[in-house]
Amino acid sequence: MEQINRLKVVLVEQKRTGKWLAEALEKNEATVSRWCTNESQPSLETLLEVAKVLNVDIKELLISSK
Repeated sequence: MEQINRLKVVLVEQKRTGKWLAEALEKNEATVSRWCTNESQPSLETLLEVAKVLNVDIKELLISSK
């Protein structure tokens, strides 16, 4: 499976957990886990919300296509 997001990496860098993010976003922990493993992807709107919660630029959450 192709890696699209860096969510797991950013969480580790910030010493945060998927559970913490799920609670902050009011999402199911299993859903956030699937995002972190790139099994599924959040919508762009949700990804923007994630970036705001983590206080990062949305580009930091994505793997460059170049």
